Amino acid sequence: MSTLLEIKSSVLRQVQVCPSFRRRTEEEPGSASADPQEPATGAWKPGDGVEFFTQMRLILKKGEGRRSLPCPEVLLRSNSPAPAEPVDPNRGLRALTQEEVEMLYEEALYTVLYRAGTMGPDQVDDQEALLSYLQQVFGTSPEEHAEAIERVKKAKAPTYALKVSVMRAKNLLAKDPNGFSDPYCMLGILSASGTPREPGPHKEQRFSFRKGAKRGSPLPAKCIQVTEVKSSTLNPVWKEHFLFEIEDVSTDQLHLDIWDHDDDVSLVEACRKLNEVIGLKGMSRYFKQIVKSARANGKAGPTEDHTDDFLGCLNIPIGEVPVAGEDRWFKLEPRSSASRVQGDCQLVLKLITTQRDTGMSQRGRSGFLSYLLLLSRLLQFEHRAEEPNSSSWRGELSAPAATVLCLHGAQSNLSALQLAVLHWQVSSRHHQTCTLDYGYLLGLLEDMQAHWEEAASLPQEQEESLADSFSAFSEFALRLLRQLRDYFPATNSTAIRRLELLLKCLDKLQLFQPSFEVCPFETELNTDITAALKRGNREWFDRLLNAKSPREQPGLQRLAGLVELVDAIYEDLQSCYSIYASLFHSIIKIDFFTLTFRQLERLVAEEVWVLTEDLSSKMTLEVASRLFELYLSLADIQRFWSSILGRDSRSLALVGIHVPFLPAVKLWLQVLRDQAKWRLQGAVDVDTLEPMENSKHSSSVATASLCFSHIQELWTCLAWPDPVQAQGLGTQLSQDLCEAALFYTQLLRKKVDTQPRASGEAVSEPLCVVLNNVELLRRAVGQALRGLAWPEGASGLTGGLPRSLLNCTQALDEDLQREACTVTAHLTSKMVGDIRKYVQHISLSPDSIQNDEAVAPLMKYLDEKLALLNALLVKENLNRVLEALWELLLQAILQALGTNLDVSADFYSRFHFTLEALVTFFHADGQGLPLENLRDGSYKRLEEELRLHKCSTRECIEQYYLDKLKQRSLEHNRCGRLSVRCYYEAAEQRLVVEVLHAADLLPLDANGLSDPFVIVELGPPHFFPLVHSQRTQVKSRTLHPVYDELFYFSVPADACRRRGACVLFTVMDHDWLSTNDFAGEAALGLGSIGGIVRPQVGGSTRSGQPITLHLRRPRAQVRSALRMLEGRTNREAQEFVKRLRELEKFMEADP
Repeated sequence: MSTLLEIKSSVLRQVQVCPSFRRRTEEEPGSASADPQEPATGAWKPGDGVEFFTQMRLILKKGEGRRSLPCPEVLLRSNSPAPAEPVDPNRGLRALTQEEVEMLYEEALYTVLYRAGTMGPDQVDDQEALLSYLQQVFGTSPEEHAEAIERVKKAKAPTYALKVSVMRAKNLLAKDPNGFSDPYCMLGILSASGTPREPGPHKEQRFSFRKGAKRGSPLPAKCIQVTEVKSSTLNPVWKEHFLFEIEDVSTDQLHLDIWDHDDDVSLVEACRKLNEVIGLKGMSRYFKQIVKSARANGKAGPTEDHTDDFLGCLNIPIGEVPVAGEDRWFKLEPRSSASRVQGDCQLVLKLITTQRDTGMSQRGRSGFLSYLLLLSRLLQFEHRAEEPNSSSWRGELSAPAATVLCLHGAQSNLSALQLAVLHWQVSSRHHQTCTLDYGYLLGLLEDMQAHWEEAASLPQEQEESLADSFSAFSEFALRLLRQLRDYFPATNSTAIRRLELLLKCLDKLQLFQPSFEVCPFETELNTDITAALKRGNREWFDRLLNAKSPREQPGLQRLAGLVELVDAIYEDLQSCYSIYASLFHSIIKIDFFTLTFRQLERLVAEEVWVLTEDLSSKMTLEVASRLFELYLSLADIQRFWSSILGRDSRSLALVGIHVPFLPAVKLWLQVLRDQAKWRLQGAVDVDTLEPMENSKHSSSVATASLCFSHIQELWTCLAWPDPVQAQGLGTQLSQDLCEAALFYTQLLRKKVDTQPRASGEAVSEPLCVVLNNVELLRRAVGQALRGLAWPEGASGLTGGLPRSLLNCTQALDEDLQREACTVTAHLTSKMVGDIRKYVQHISLSPDSIQNDEAVAPLMKYLDEKLALLNALLVKENLNRVLEALWELLLQAILQALGTNLDVSADFYSRFHFTLEALVTFFHADGQGLPLENLRDGSYKRLEEELRLHKCSTRECIEQYYLDKLKQRSLEHNRCGRLSVRCYYEAAEQRLVVEVLHAADLLPLDANGLSDPFVIVELGPPHFFPLVHSQRTQVKSRTLHPVYDELFYFSVPADACRRRGACVLFTVMDHDWLSTNDFAGEAALGLGSIGGIVRPQVGGSTRSGQPITLHLRRPRAQVRSALRMLEGRTNREAQEFVKRLRELEKFMEADP
């Protein structure tokens, strides 16, 4: 046995799984690098279907990208610059006259020459550099530049003023018993004559409004302003604004005191009257009154309860104020080294001019207008210097430009809101003449919005100017949106980003609309945008229609263009859904996709209805092909709409559009049937029946599978909406598909029959290839048929498929399975002779050699052949061949057993060993055939015969009766029924058998009836050697005889309890002139009857229930036991066979 295991097939243990078929849409089978539009070989004939299926593949390829909703990442393929937007020099600010340019130049020079304050770190402090920059901006010659500077220097210097905003203070000292203070501020401008006196040798003191110079000296402050008193707080908030005139920017100072108010009489009201006093003498007298009221120096006695307490002061030189102004916290200072103060005060300081000796000021031009013109001039100069042809410029100004604008804005006292408005107005106008980055414009709008919420409204003139800029920009933007696809193509990520920013700009414009007293828009901006988009859609469609399918063209020519038109619209709708829709909806709340889809779908439907009506009477193959392709594209549009959640396609204009296409679709499917056959014929003609690279099938089946796959995909794309019509189309297509599949197998069979065969070749490689082709075809066409399911409601569904389609699929699968079995039989037929030879070798081997040596040649032969088959066949077909070989081996062994009678027991032991070795070999540790398949059918018969050959004569006789008992539950009522009652009388030591009646017996006479009688006998004979059989009376001409006859058999109970003991009822038809006919038999085991299982207790023993037995004919396993006995030469076997010979000729197998 060990030797056998060593030679057992290693091939079967490593059976390769057949690689699943993968659809190839890019190339023809058999050519890995073939162009998909060209056939794989040059041997194609005209009309072989190649061109047809190439065109169909292109149609399918077009629809492959339409199976699901597109992703933005798929459409955004380019990072190249966005298309150039239209610009118009006339849409910018009005061009200045030469005089106005000269005045603006003077204004800029005046701003630089008379600047005041401290320059910031990012600003240009070099005056000459600023002047040189302005010379470049205005393009003046050195002489003109020098003359202009000289004129400006001779002009009167501007009048300066300091804007002071007292915002808040924090962390002040608590001066009141309640732990708080009641703070207020006194502030004014100290001139050079009012500087603090030099500190004394012992104590440092600083100036304070509440502690002046010697009595009678003038008040050092030019003007004193007072804030309101904020009660009970250490963190007061004032937000009060003051304006102080400045005489000398370089020497004047801003002085501020913070006091805790304690007087009953409001000191604040008294201080407010300071501005009504004329002259320093009057102010001095009035200040003495304030000082007296406030108990100067805070030296109040214990009885004085209304003294104001000092909380801190600030001294800020005017010349140190930044030119751009500043907003900062200043730390409070003590008035002397002995004072105790704490906290900070927030001030907003800005140094401005109130009078300017320039031409623009003299002509009443406001600082707002001057800044606007200057900014426009600088912006144009900076853009040309940076990137004149770029649309990504974000308005980044150079340091000199930013410094000049900062100086002019501060000197002109322009607020942050006014500056933001000016920058937007100038930049938005400049954008229409020379494209800017929309992110820059959006930033300007956001900056303006932030200041708008904080500041008061603009003057009416400035607001009207801003409204005009909004209106001009929105008009420009709407013109771009009308040509959305041209300026913002969906495949250009840069353009889409610009579109997003443009929409955000428009959204910001809508936010300003409620804030304007003068409305910048005649209607809601969203309404204008929607109207622009609709107009743009219509214009784009008209251009596309005129380019691809003009109405004046002939119908067929127009039809080809209309297909291209619908495809272009589908791609556009994909872009609308994936790219544009989310932008419009999220930013300006417009459902752009629905708007566009419904408009374009309606326009397409109008064109299609008109064209199909015109072509309905001109139906040709070319027209049908074009109409079919057009319908697929229209179906894709409808499916695209339906694939979006919440969309109802019943409201579309394309609903019902399939009706005029039905004749074209029917004609095209008929052509498809013929073209498929031609394609298969051509594929088989060039097929050499050799395996393709890395596969086990040939090129023709790959072509066939691809054709069927394309047909199934085409049906899926067709998605015919009418259920009844879909059922008719689908049924016809499925039948055509089955017909084509069977046509292909016939072509293969003819092809392999013409192949030359090598003599002595046991395994035919072409047959293996054909078998693999049939299997691959079976799976491919089955998958294609399952994909042809039509809409529910057309017919009943069975197992998920319409009933007619399921029946067609099952019938084709059975046909292909039979074809595979036929090819398998041809493949294994050449091995029959070899197998019989090796089995005969086993039967003729002498008893002196070992079993494994006798079996070794057969196992080696199988191992070699199966190794070759494994290399040539896919797993499914290898299993088919294994099953066929297994059956051949079993039949060969059965034949060997039948021709070798009366041999030694070692002979049967050797074949039993061979059978088990073959089971192990074909099972191959689970890699081969399953054990349940191996041990079924002929194996059981062979195993039974081997077992019986090893049994003694009496064991065979017992097996004969056991087999009859096993048949009882296997037969149905084909030969009729027999009712009996059987029991054992222990007292008399006898078995009682009562034959009651029979029913539905076989009609065995010419008159359609029978003359039945029943033979009753006990078996096996060696259990009951003294008992003879008995018989009932003959009941003439009936199929339902009634006997009611009683028979007694004197037998011991122990014999009845033995395994296999039974009573056998044989029903015969009595014939007077010939031998009796066998009508059926039944056996009843004695081990379960009454009196044997348990003794009868009281009552009549005949009261047991009758037993109905089904009559039957002996089956194979019964006859096999009989044959075993016939081969025995001993007397007992011969006598038993002799007793049964009279019935043997009637024991024929069931039909």
